[in-house]
Amino acid sequence: MLPVRQKGVSGTETGSGTRTLRIAMNGVTGRMGHHQHLVRSVLALREQGGIDVGDGTGTRLWPEPVLVGRSADRLRALAQRYGLDAWSTDLDTVLSDPAVDVYFDAQHTAARESALHKAIAAGKHVYCEKPTALDHGGALVLHQQAVAAGVKHGVVQDKLFLPGIRKLKRLLDSGFFGRVLSVRGEFGYWVFEGDGQPAQRPSWNYRDDDCGITADMFPHWEYVLRELFGPVTSVQAHLATHIPRRWDEQGKPYEARADDAVYAILELEGGVVAQLNSSWAVRVHRDELLEFQVDGTEGSAVAGLRHCRVQHRATTPRPVWNPDVPSADDFRAQWQEVPDNEEFGNAFKAQWELFLRHVALDEPWRFGLDAGARGVRLGLLARTSARTGRRQYADPLADPSAWERP
Repeated sequence: MLPVRQKGVSGTETGSGTRTLRIAMNGVTGRMGHHQHLVRSVLALREQGGIDVGDGTGTRLWPEPVLVGRSADRLRALAQRYGLDAWSTDLDTVLSDPAVDVYFDAQHTAARESALHKAIAAGKHVYCEKPTALDHGGALVLHQQAVAAGVKHGVVQDKLFLPGIRKLKRLLDSGFFGRVLSVRGEFGYWVFEGDGQPAQRPSWNYRDDDCGITADMFPHWEYVLRELFGPVTSVQAHLATHIPRRWDEQGKPYEARADDAVYAILELEGGVVAQLNSSWAVRVHRDELLEFQVDGTEGSAVAGLRHCRVQHRATTPRPVWNPDVPSADDFRAQWQEVPDNEEFGNAFKAQWELFLRHVALDEPWRFGLDAGARGVRLGLLARTSARTGRRQYADPLADPSAWERP
């Protein structure tokens, strides 16, 4: 079924106070595309009545999704489930439709780069998951093409909009830490192998070495570190495939080629040292699946997805190392919870709203395809470090070919 044209597409007024933005959403049959982007972001924005422009006229932006993918049956089922009219398995036809304003991509990484090129060439504004390409040169070309075409472009940077990270940013902006010394990040959980208990992630994540945890998570760590503490200047990393044999959705065994863990030390501009462990082969003994501990001269914090706890210099206890007697200290109880002080919505939805405002109202935006290229570069630097056994330096002026796939 090809997209059904509806009244008020292509950013035009559809009636009293409503301006529709038609969004081709590719990859929404996958877990992330379906739940976070379609349901909890675009459809959630519709459920709240659209996006208030805020100009005092009551005008609202109304997102109208066109579902795109390879499986007609799955697209039809999604459209029926959510009461949507437009879906298609023909990306070229969707992109040729002048009523479509925005192209969004949450496909398998290997398919994303070519689809983004098509969308930009068709004059569509583009918004996508990361990594944006398989190598740094390809990611840079995407950014250059979008700039030359004059289209708006954005890359998902959802971790910045999580409640815990926003509280951490509030602490940084207030000077709570004094001089930041170090960041320690722990991310991951046990992904079942698929032999008896279903895996929480699809098998394609492990079949191809392009899809390892480094390529998946280092684009996240690049923007989190840059936005909170400063740009990365060097990387030293070790990659591992701890679980070499897994079972796919049909119960058939396969060789896992992708790295399922990466351990890294990164230096940041200004002298901050970051230690980041990312693993799909670890059992969780912490409060949240992702946690960052930040230590500074005046205070420390532990921030997760939702919570953030602090200990100031003035309230820091004086532990004494004595392994011969049990410790009477309850170290966790000595920390204080940072209050919400505001309502936090879904992180993906928050960024979707900002991007659509950028498209329709030309409001400020800094998470473009150039940010996507930086994320790809950091992942490739980590892979090169692991392959060579040497620290890699993130020289922004170096030849992009230095960060091609090893």
